[in-house]
Amino acid sequence: MGSNLKITESIERYIEEYSQSLHPVQKEIISYNEGLGEIKKMQIAVSQCYFLELIIKVTNFKNILEVGTFTGLSTLSMALGLPKDGKIVALDKDAKKNQAAVNFFKKAGQDNKIKTIIKPALESLKELKDKNEIFDLVFIDADKENYQKYYDYGLQLIKKNGLIIIDNVLWHGEVADPEKNDKFTNIIREFNKYVKDDKKTEQVMLPLGDGFTVCRKL
Repeated sequence: MGSNLKITESIERYIEEYSQSLHPVQKEIISYNEGLGEIKKMQIAVSQCYFLELIIKVTNFKNILEVGTFTGLSTLSMALGLPKDGKIVALDKDAKKNQAAVNFFKKAGQDNKIKTIIKPALESLKELKDKNEIFDLVFIDADKENYQKYYDYGLQLIKKNGLIIIDNVLWHGEVADPEKNDKFTNIIREFNKYVKDDKKTEQVMLPLGDGFTVCRKL
């Protein structure tokens, strides 16, 4: 059995070169985020863009819920995978970043598929649950302190065999380092164990970007 590959920057560039080309507006979002300083790390990796778009295409999912939009790279990636009648409800509390995202959606001609809601995500999730909304897929990439609550809501908001995909589950690799015991590393560790122990889903953790966990509702 071969050893797992360590993903270096040169390998990341190689993956990008030999994967599907990004949409011009996806590239524009990445360029825009470069000017945002430290918070640019909130953006998903290019490999994750490809994965989200492809998984939506192959599953024929039409109704997506996103928790955490930032400047819209993940949202746009998923929208590009949706059919013309597909819909995304995108939750975020940052109105300024969300306006930038909306502008990118319009430029890409995907804004008709995307509804943004600006308020704390837990409030929006409760409202969606109270309305008995059901989605095919929930993508979670927001504040880590509430990951468990977002996951629990996600389970109530997706159909059987629906997916929950969670970003940052490897947390820069620090979750696997026993010497790392800061607040956020431990939050992600505890969340990963919570998902692993949950009998309502089956899960796989993938080393894409900062780590994806893909859960199927049983």
